[in-house]
Amino acid sequence: MPKYSWEGKNAGGQDVSGEIEAKDIQAVFVKLKAQKITPYPTKIKEKGKGLDAAVKLPKLTKSKGKKIKHKSVVIFTRQFATMIDAGLPLAQALGILASQADTPAFKEVLRGVKEHVESGGTLSDGMAKFPKAFDQLYCNMVAAGERGGILDTILERLSIHMEKAHKLQREIKTAMIYPSVVVAAAVIVSSVLLLFVIPTFAELFQDFGSALPMPTQMVINLSNFFVSYWYLIFGSAFGSFYLLKRFLRTERGKEVAHPLILKAPVFGDLIRKVAVARFTRTMGTMLSSGVAILDSLAICAKNAGNKVVEREVLRCRTSISEGKNMSEPLKQSIIFPPMVVQMISVGESTGAMDAMLQKIAEFYEEEVDNAVGALKQMIEPVMILVLGTVIGALVIAMYLPIFKMGAAVG
Repeated sequence: MPKYSWEGKNAGGQDVSGEIEAKDIQAVFVKLKAQKITPYPTKIKEKGKGLDAAVKLPKLTKSKGKKIKHKSVVIFTRQFATMIDAGLPLAQALGILASQADTPAFKEVLRGVKEHVESGGTLSDGMAKFPKAFDQLYCNMVAAGERGGILDTILERLSIHMEKAHKLQREIKTAMIYPSVVVAAAVIVSSVLLLFVIPTFAELFQDFGSALPMPTQMVINLSNFFVSYWYLIFGSAFGSFYLLKRFLRTERGKEVAHPLILKAPVFGDLIRKVAVARFTRTMGTMLSSGVAILDSLAICAKNAGNKVVEREVLRCRTSISEGKNMSEPLKQSIIFPPMVVQMISVGESTGAMDAMLQKIAEFYEEEVDNAVGALKQMIEPVMILVLGTVIGALVIAMYLPIFKMGAAVG
């Protein structure tokens, strides 16, 4: 019967290792589970002739590349934390949650993670195989939970972090939806007037026998151009939008657009507050979970969502790697206000950096809520005024000849 060497963690979270005889690798899992080696062995090797031959693990099922819903991952994380806290083995918990998954794509992901765990791999490594479901932040925190034997606590923190991050993202979308809908409505109504309504008026005005008012003539000329070249106008508009969207997804596009976004009159301040809230929330969650500060900063930079913020965070990471404090490079940042820098400095001095970052995150998340509410109140009358002005100008231009004719008859 072959021998296997293994490394793992016992019920107390301590690193343990040893050798065991078993007929195959699956039998090793069963015996180690009986000895309460949890969550699962991190390494298993078959003893060879004087050398350890690594056991080949079964191939994982590959995700089909379908996007996983954020809500599905949040629900999974909460349920998974409850099951781990109740003492369920990882593979059993993953199997149960896979059977309850709301989409086939997520079901396949969870089965792939379960296969990896049953084959002797760590949970974090298994999740890292599916980046569309579990990002770098998620995998690093799970790895920290595995190392410290507090996986259930880490998963609970992760679920709270993901819910707050999703709420923050939803606030930004909410702020953008209303003006987008109003602008779209203005474009649609104006297009209908120019294509169908104004040509009818133009035919009516041909029998007037006198020159039309300048605004009316300008609108009729615009309508004639629109009717003749509507396919070019719409094609150019959609083509330009598509190319701009593609450009903004490139690194060059982000380098150009992101600084301009931060300088925008109203939205710039909102984006800056969102960046501070996202950075402090992510950083605080990772530090409180035991992730190294340099790794945490690298992940925060990657998830910043803005190239300017990313550069500032990476500059901060470089400074810390050179032995400086975190607050020093942030003082020169255009993103982080003095109050945030001072609170981070206090956190460094007291050794309570994670708690201080969480307080900053809570403050700025509330600031984002208030800013979005104020933005809605400000945008609504402005958009209504713009829409009314555009539609009203077209309608008035068409009725000017009728008013003129009525005055002449009078």
